[in-house]
Amino acid sequence: MADQEAVIDRMQALIEQWGQVSDRRAEFLQCYRLMTSSMFVAIDAGEFHDATWVAALLHHFAEYYFVSLDDYEHKSAGIPEPWQFAFDTATQDDVLILQNLLLGINAHINYDLVLALVDMLEPEWKALTPERRQLRYEDHHHVNDIIGRTVDSVQDQVVDPALPAMGLVDALLGPVDEWVASRTISHWREAVWIAAIQMLESGDEEDRQMLRRQVGAEALR
Repeated sequence: MADQEAVIDRMQALIEQWGQVSDRRAEFLQCYRLMTSSMFVAIDAGEFHDATWVAALLHHFAEYYFVSLDDYEHKSAGIPEPWQFAFDTATQDDVLILQNLLLGINAHINYDLVLALVDMLEPEWKALTPERRQLRYEDHHHVNDIIGRTVDSVQDQVVDPALPAMGLVDALLGPVDEWVASRTISHWREAVWIAAIQMLESGDEEDRQMLRRQVGAEALR
């Protein structure tokens, strides 16, 4: 519980700090905080086969975001290109909030999540039975349901206050726009799992680095 609160508090502190200076990086982080809070609720509710493993993955995944953020703040040459592009775009006043959100979600899922999954699965992968591997996949897949349940909260708490006209669009479309958003993210996360397994099962370090570059290039594209 203390670890959960520490992650949320770290996100909230940045959101408040950025909000005071109209730093639009807060938009994605508000979305990410809502998703992370929903994940912690689901973990505590026993929705996963292995809650301990999912919680560890959630924390490790978040660290990828914070490391890229720190690299960006310090103008490090090592920042992943998808994050460089997302953070740079967030400084532009003419970018729509939906574009801003999707760029952050893209960098974090299509790039960070691949690497976080490899980090978490690699120490155990060879020893896992097919049945245990399937359970890991099912826990990964169940996150899609939690994201789907949280999309409305993102719409109400992040998008609508920044772009009131979207409230009218949401009312006209009903659940259609939320369904499209959650389906898009679910599709991305399925591709992420496949990419992570390809990296895990690559026995050659050069091949693995090539796969990592491909993941980054695809996320940037």
